[in-house]
Amino acid sequence: MEIVILPDSAEVGRVAASVIADVVARKPDGVLGLATGSSPLAIYEELARRADAGELDFSRMRGFALDEYVGLDYSHPESYHAVIDRTVTKPLGMNPELVSVPDGLADDIPAACAAYEAAIDAAGGIDVQILGIGANGHIGFNEPTSSLASRTRIKTLTPKTREDNARFFDSPDAVPTHCVTQGLGTILRAHRLVLVAQGERKAEAVAAAVEGPVSASCPASVLQLHEHATVVLDEGAASRLRNADYYRYTWANKPEWQRY
Repeated sequence: MEIVILPDSAEVGRVAASVIADVVARKPDGVLGLATGSSPLAIYEELARRADAGELDFSRMRGFALDEYVGLDYSHPESYHAVIDRTVTKPLGMNPELVSVPDGLADDIPAACAAYEAAIDAAGGIDVQILGIGANGHIGFNEPTSSLASRTRIKTLTPKTREDNARFFDSPDAVPTHCVTQGLGTILRAHRLVLVAQGERKAEAVAAAVEGPVSASCPASVLQLHEHATVVLDEGAASRLRNADYYRYTWANKPEWQRY
């Protein structure tokens, strides 16, 4: 993995957005993997700024969201259908017909999951997958103990994840108990991965993912198996890394043309 440590969340967003922008510029009809949550918001804000400035055109890009709650109406502001539309599709000027989100309201959830996998394959796979990381090491909604080879499926959310997400709902009890998520095996099939994390609250999970063993106990550690994964951190999220000085040195001495 390539580890990039930056001063603050704004720089995290700028550098991660530059990775995405490079893909869009080279392949304007490519495929983006879209994460929700607070971690990638700085990326989307920077990409929207570049789109508004005429530097990027997302109108032909396809998008596949990582996950969706089960049983939450899509009109709910915290459904990921609504969040993706609000924070990604509209600000970036993407075509809504080209942006897909897992179906958490399907009568046959397993069939809907299989169809989602097939749609990703039909699009030629995901060119660059954006990821955040949970305090317990989850990516997407792949909670600890998830199979490293898993595909899109229904999962039960841990109490910790529901507690972390309660701030988005009227009460903790309003947080759904289940979700549909791309699996770790699905994520590993993306051509490139970009994970961002900010704040000391994520530091332990980041350290486990980057420098710990590959283990289902820390689902994000599966990124160690990918041939082209970039992890972009602020100082807080990097504070538990043993080799932080080496990562800083490597990034500082990398030629500009190789950075993205």
